[in-house]
Amino acid sequence: MSIHSIKRSQCHLAWDNSIPPVIRVKSGETVTFDCLDASNGQLTPASTTATIASLVFAQLDQVNGPVFVEGATPGDTLQVEVLDVRTADWGWTALIPGFGLLADEFPEPAVKIWTLHSHAADDTGAKERGEYGYAWFDEERGIRIPLRPFAGEMGVAPGKPGAHSTIPPYATGGNVDTRHLTKGSTLYLPVEVEGALFSIGDGHAAQGDGEVCGTAIETPMNVTVRLTLLKDKPYVKTPHFSTQSPHGREEEFYCTTGVDSDIREATRAAVRNMIASLGAEHGLALEEAYMLCSVAGDLRMHEVVDMPNYVIGMMMPQSIFTKK
Repeated sequence: MSIHSIKRSQCHLAWDNSIPPVIRVKSGETVTFDCLDASNGQLTPASTTATIASLVFAQLDQVNGPVFVEGATPGDTLQVEVLDVRTADWGWTALIPGFGLLADEFPEPAVKIWTLHSHAADDTGAKERGEYGYAWFDEERGIRIPLRPFAGEMGVAPGKPGAHSTIPPYATGGNVDTRHLTKGSTLYLPVEVEGALFSIGDGHAAQGDGEVCGTAIETPMNVTVRLTLLKDKPYVKTPHFSTQSPHGREEEFYCTTGVDSDIREATRAAVRNMIASLGAEHGLALEEAYMLCSVAGDLRMHEVVDMPNYVIGMMMPQSIFTKK
């Protein structure tokens, strides 16, 4: 099969079915994308909190493409097999004023620059755990984050005309920020326009389910996917996917919960309670704990039928705490 490549400069800032494709491929062919981070290069390893205040928001969350898949028509399904994801040697996590689940409680900007370490190719233990590498959240405290990189943005052009922001997710994909879409996973997207017009971006080295502070470990990435048309999945009306266990092993978690008749408020309470727990048990400042929830903690819906209240959990894997 042919292998195609797309450069960093071949990107766009909206989902729009009028954007001309940068390449055309046949079903079953492979494409490699070279993508900048979600800041579109505005953040670097030398960035500070002051950089967050000067971000040009109109330039955020660019995606690379679009790719025209020959033979794709509305009603088809595009199968996206994630064959490989490679990060840069650095990344960033930020608190951006006005953004995030607890934006009203964290009004000040903050940024953490990470050094990303890849495991040796012959590290069989890392492979069994599904880990690409690791990054120290706090080496002195022994808090280490496993890296399982993925693309936060994967989607096809919507059938509705006009420019649609790349910030939210849609039925056709987009900013789904689903940490399970790592190497070896398969995403299925409903095709709404001729050629599908697939694009990808927003590299994440690690993320918890929910990305609660609004950012993961954001990083430039090289990602390779195989694009295949399917004519026998008419029930795919939103993104579907298949994947392996995100932890690759049995894992111990500590979980805090939120209980409320408003599901969003229950979710906020679960995160707020984990922040308090991390401060009490591990000595983390509020901003540190909020970032850690975003890159490592998993939100879960534990109870949704015993009305009037919902129970939402924030689950923190205990393996990240290497000093007991």
